Order: sequence, then C-alpha cells, then structure tokens
Amino acid sequence: MNDLLVADSVSKNFGDFRALNDVSISVPKGSIFGLLGPNGAGKTTLIRIINQITMPDTGRVLLDGEPLQPEHVRNIGYLPEERGLYKSMKVGEQALYLAQLKGLSKTEAKQRLKYWFDKLEIGDWWNKKIQELSKGQAQKIQFIVTVLHQPKLLIFDEPFSGFDPINANLIKDEILQLRDEGATVIFSTHRMESVEELCDHIALIHKSNKVLDGKLTDIKRQFKTNTFEVGLQTDRVDEVTKIIKEKFEVFPSTFRNLNDDVKLNIKLNATDTSNDLLSFLTSKAQVHHFVEVVPSANDIFIQTVKNN
Repeated sequence: MNDLLVADSVSKNFGDFRALNDVSISVPKGSIFGLLGPNGAGKTTLIRIINQITMPDTGRVLLDGEPLQPEHVRNIGYLPEERGLYKSMKVGEQALYLAQLKGLSKTEAKQRLKYWFDKLEIGDWWNKKIQELSKGQAQKIQFIVTVLHQPKLLIFDEPFSGFDPINANLIKDEILQLRDEGATVIFSTHRMESVEELCDHIALIHKSNKVLDGKLTDIKRQFKTNTFEVGLQTDRVDEVTKIIKEKFEVFPSTFRNLNDDVKLNIKLNATDTSNDLLSFLTSKAQVHHFVEVVPSANDIFIQTVKNN
C-alpha cells in the first residue's frame, strides 16, 4: 500500500456547525503532505480526528491500511499549534516523562534525548524549567518530544511559530531528513514559503470542504498561465513595446533586474511555444531576462479561496 494515512469521506458537526463536510485525503508514505486552509476551515478538526482527540460523525480514517485504533497513538507524533509543555517542570524530567508515555523505556529515552540535545546543541537546558526558556527554545523541546519515539506519522501544526529564521531553517532541515529516513509528515501552516520548500503533496480545505488536492508540481502546472517575465535592452523602447503588444497579450511586470529598458509579462498565444516567443524577442532586442511565471503556493492558495 502506498498511502500511510487515508481519511475517507470524513464529516464532523459541532451542534449546528459543520466543521468538516465529506473530506477525503490520502497521504503517501515517505512524503510531506501540506494541509492548508484559512483560519476556521476545518484543518485542526481533521488533525484532532487523526489523533483520536475527537471522533468523526461519518467516514473513517485508516493508518497503514488499518482502521484507526487507540493503540495507533504510539505510531503518531503530534506537534500542536497550541503548545502543551508543563512550564514548572524541568526540561529533562518532562522530556523523559513524555517519552515514556509513548512507550520508550527510561534507558532508551535517555539515549535518544542525548542524541537530540547534542544535535540541537541544547545539552545545558536539561535542568532548566520550561518557564525559563524563550518561546523558540521551548519549541525545540516540543519538537524533540514529538519525534523522539520515531513514529510512522508526524503531524506538525505551525511548527515554525516562535522561531527566528536561523532556527526555523534548522527545524526545516530536520523535517526533511526525517522524511528522507522514512517518516511520513502532515504539515499544517499559513506560511506558504514553507509549503514551497517542504511539501510534496497538498490539500486545501475551505469552509469545511476540500477544494484542492494533489501533488504540488501537478497543481502548479494546472494553475500556470503560459506567461513569461521578459527583460529587454533596446534603444527603441516605444517601438519594440508596440510591436510586442500587437502580437501578444502583455501585462506590466515588476521583477527586479539590471540594465533592462523594457520589462513585461507576456502571455503566449495558443499557437506559439516558448521558443517561438524567444525567437521573436531576440529579433527585436537583446533579451536579458526570460523566465516562465510559475504560480507560487501563495498565489494558488489565494486564487482558490477567492474562487470558492
């Protein structure tokens, strides 16, 4: 079976409010799956159902081909958006306690904790209390206890909250390495640049419904408009611009580049290829910049939400 987790036609109501409406997702093994959506869309409800914090009204969830059972909690690591560390407990004491809840022996937990504390260079935090740490420092501890028991499925809800850029990049690299070592990751965030860097597949939930789902590269192809950023150098700015506009649909462009007299976004005609466009442009001016406009995850997110 290629999917580690499958949510099949899951719905959930809270009183008269429908939090999820017949939502289905399939998370491939060894992938990072972006679960996206505006605030209140239903993402957290689905994550809570996967973690068996709440149950679906209809539908089912399968983990590695089996209907979700209470014992599966040990195969899941969950980093919630609302952090759950005990502020008055010492770091080491708390990490050991949480590791043992996930089924590790005290000896094994100590060995794994030493590995992670050394790797993230936080060995001197062992006897500090959580309340003595900054938000970002506490976040590192939360990350460690999430991944420590080496679960099949990792769920990160806004994992970079509280991190400066250096530490955010550090945790991003750790998530990628965990995937490369065989872990499957569900990643929920509002930071679309993180989606670009991390996610292999995405699903977008809006107003309790799944409105987009698939491999990120395939979705980008679906949303592309065959438009190219073009930067030209010429002494005949007005004349060249006019000639281009007579043949192609043209939009203003704001990309930054040096020594360009003409900057345009040019959309291909149905009968033209990118090579046709480039040949046409090189016959009129020096081409310094020629790049296809690929829609970003942020562009796709905004367009899909607006359309729905």
